Amino acid sequence: MARTVKDAILRGRKTVETVVEGGLDTVETVVEAGLNTVDAVVVKGRRTVESAVSLGRRTVENALLGRSTMQAAVLHGREDIRIEEVPIPKAAVGELIVRVGAALTCGTDLKVFRRGYHARMIVPPALFGHELAGIVVEAGDGVTAFAAGDRVVALNSAPCGECFFCERGQESLCDDLLFNNGAYAEFIRIPARIVAKNTLRVPEHVPLEHAALTEPLACAVHGFEDSGARSGDTVAVIGGGPLGLMILHVAALAGCQTIGIVRHDGQAEAARLLGATHVVQTTSIRKAIGETRALTEKNRGVDIAIEAVGLPDAWLEAVELVRKGGTVNFFGGCALGTHVNLDTNRIHYGDITLRSTFHHTPAICRKAMDMIAGGRFQAQAFITGHAHLYELNRVFEKLMKRSSEIKTAIVP
Repeated sequence: MARTVKDAILRGRKTVETVVEGGLDTVETVVEAGLNTVDAVVVKGRRTVESAVSLGRRTVENALLGRSTMQAAVLHGREDIRIEEVPIPKAAVGELIVRVGAALTCGTDLKVFRRGYHARMIVPPALFGHELAGIVVEAGDGVTAFAAGDRVVALNSAPCGECFFCERGQESLCDDLLFNNGAYAEFIRIPARIVAKNTLRVPEHVPLEHAALTEPLACAVHGFEDSGARSGDTVAVIGGGPLGLMILHVAALAGCQTIGIVRHDGQAEAARLLGATHVVQTTSIRKAIGETRALTEKNRGVDIAIEAVGLPDAWLEAVELVRKGGTVNFFGGCALGTHVNLDTNRIHYGDITLRSTFHHTPAICRKAMDMIAGGRFQAQAFITGHAHLYELNRVFEKLMKRSSEIKTAIVP
């Protein structure tokens, strides 16, 4: 017996027309919807996994997997990730279960791996990873915007929409910001609030691993826009990690003169590829300040300096890079309890604006997805490696050694 509607079609029905008889009204309807394959018709015409299973099985794990557990990465503490067998999640009201197509490594995950925690996002033991895209396999009761078979990117958070900060349009500062982790796994549960506010469809022409860049790109766009840059401004970005390179690329696409300040050869090469006007490569802060200011007229300094490292020395460096009347964005988050001594005289009499940017908002996430889908953003340049889930520890150990990798796509 055929196990699914798809199986039945593949084994028996030969044309789209016969599929239409079981669901959509006419061939014309299928064509107008842009559907040109049997698979697409099945996905579009069937709302839930249950309706596509001829044997009447009711749960995702029984209908599609024949098992009740999956492989997933669990963070237990500092540099302690274990690949464990855990229950496959089930969709409650308003939720989705997504089969992970690609999960990406990132600087935040690397910091969490090093430190063993994140002050706001994760407390061990916990499922790990937050940048992902995949395919919906189950939609809970009440979900109407998505169905089994949809390609989606589910962001790692969603604001409440009701608190003081949300009402002021500062959703990244939401008092009840809901975070979701667990991307380094075969499947992930998407909470109802994230489904409703921060889950996006992925266009067919966009690879899932490119779509998974939506979350970090949204953070980069947020940081760049918060800095108030205008086309033609000189923007220095400290740091050649994934987010530093993303901010630099976003600034270049916006028409800014960009200076990438990096330490390693691979970072310098990537910065040039992504549109850096100039690259300053050094491990000396004093040298970085001197060489960067020398690239500006009369050594006056850059219009905007964005720190994307998350170290106290880099925060101090950013203040020294910027011109009078310029802006510094402390984008990189330092470890809990970190303090920095700043030159208040320079800040006050130089009329320097200091600000920080944290996280993203639903609107900026949609803007990031549009940039990826539009093709100007060089998504392929950021994914420099691929690995299986069981290789995750090795991948992070490699990243800790400052390899030339930018992001690795983890494929379960």
